[in-house]
Amino acid sequence: MFSKSFRVKSNTVIKGSDRRKLKADVSAAFASLSADELSELIPNKEEINVVKIYAHKGEAVTLYVLHKNPLFFELEKRLYPTVYVLWRYPALLPTFKTWPPVLQKLIGGADLMLPGVVVPSTGLPQVKRGDCCAVTLVNNGASVAVGTAALSSEEMQSSGMKGRGVCVLHTYMDNLWAFGDKSGPPTLLDAESKGQRVNEDESEEEEEEEKEGEEKEKKEIEKNVEEEHGSAYGTATDHVCPDFEELGLAEKNEEEDEKCKEGVEENHDNSRTPQEIMDALLVQCFLHALKSKPKWKLSKFLQAMQQQHNLVQVKELTKGVESIPRLNLKKFLVLRSFIVPEETGGEAVPAQGGGEGEAPYHPPEISTLYCVSARVEPLFLEANKRKGAIVQPAEVRSIVTEYVKKNELVDENNKNYVSINTTLCDCLLEKSEYQEVEFLKWDDLFSRTLGKMQECYQIVFPGQTAIIKKGHIEPIDISVASRGSNKKVTLIKNLEVYCLDPAVVATALQHRVQASSVLQPIPGAKDKVLVQIQGNQIHQVGSLLLDHYRIPRKYIQGLEKAVKGGKKK
Repeated sequence: MFSKSFRVKSNTVIKGSDRRKLKADVSAAFASLSADELSELIPNKEEINVVKIYAHKGEAVTLYVLHKNPLFFELEKRLYPTVYVLWRYPALLPTFKTWPPVLQKLIGGADLMLPGVVVPSTGLPQVKRGDCCAVTLVNNGASVAVGTAALSSEEMQSSGMKGRGVCVLHTYMDNLWAFGDKSGPPTLLDAESKGQRVNEDESEEEEEEEKEGEEKEKKEIEKNVEEEHGSAYGTATDHVCPDFEELGLAEKNEEEDEKCKEGVEENHDNSRTPQEIMDALLVQCFLHALKSKPKWKLSKFLQAMQQQHNLVQVKELTKGVESIPRLNLKKFLVLRSFIVPEETGGEAVPAQGGGEGEAPYHPPEISTLYCVSARVEPLFLEANKRKGAIVQPAEVRSIVTEYVKKNELVDENNKNYVSINTTLCDCLLEKSEYQEVEFLKWDDLFSRTLGKMQECYQIVFPGQTAIIKKGHIEPIDISVASRGSNKKVTLIKNLEVYCLDPAVVATALQHRVQASSVLQPIPGAKDKVLVQIQGNQIHQVGSLLLDHYRIPRKYIQGLEKAVKGGKKK
């Protein structure tokens, strides 16, 4: 189902009622989870996102995401765990074991066929047709696929283990797995491996006990031999010692010969002329280049490599253009044994997942906070929050609720309303409302409180301390401007707010759209750079920021200006 990319429809934070419903559904679907495991899997105070997507065939799927990892996906009102959950709770589902080469077929979208199932000594797991089950590999209990049983256990055995066994919905390395942190499966022992490990430990203990007994017997025999034949034993060792001395002298001579050879080589290096040293260095550079790029257009140097070292065969394509059509296989061992020296002293490139070998970019976690203002300070005094204190929205609701209950302001006739006392009147009402408003609904009370406070935001980058700033966070701004005679350019700014290097983003866009890019400092903005790329590239910029860097859509401004595709008349 997720072998091809899917389209995200919405991404919202889960509500309290939906969280309770999700926890109840998970408890009902997976009864083996204990209460502690359920609370650990779906915590009450952690932020869980509900992501609604459309698969490549049009199926509507709901994802439940915690800490950037999808936990469950809901398809046709049925919950299925992802591999991230099964790696934490391996016994959550019945599992079918298969061989490692089958995994590539499963990732490509194939179902697990019964001939590929490895039947353990304990027999197949007991499943019914349509039951949710997992797939593991031989010698590792970590699940690599999730699906439904195509047949019951009895039907599988009666069919002679032929036909479809598991209808695979989600696998390790598919697009749903890539929606998370892309971590690999852990090494887990299955039931058979654990039994073998226990048997091996017991056999090792028995072998150690036997060895100890044999050593004790040997020591007793040697002790008896020394007491009975002490003089003869001493004579035997005297005859053996000269041989050991001769062997030691031979080893010393070999070491001295090696040192002499090394000294001759060092003297030879010192005696070489600078031209000879440069020639040897040039050969080394050629081997370095040849190992990284097998085709080069050179002239006299290539002819020298062909005539003197016979490493390559040079062919003239056109006048002044030469290439290397093939290597000399007899001399290929020289190239194979050559090791490319490690490059040192280079400048560090910011690792933002722009290429192979670089650490993947992790988007920051952004949360909204509020600062206690002078207007609402009397409302927060009982909670020891003074002017300037930073509080979370949930904490604001808790403090206001506690204040209302402590002062008995809940309306006795209707619990949905709160009576307005002097403090609430001064903090939340306008002057024109002093004589008119006597009650407020709970939602209106909370919204008015947050409206009178100064909004802040907290941004946390992986491995760094949290940064709290007042005001709204600046979104990444994408716009299109005209240059010259009806030429369009795309402008991108505020990348630095999200720890994105403008130079790295510009290079990635260059490779994507094959267009030139320019970096320009923004006038009046300190340490901010404007990325300018040729053409209307809003669609490609949005794809890079949303799919590759995984910046939430609400923090990107200007995506609606993208060119809409349509049929040309």
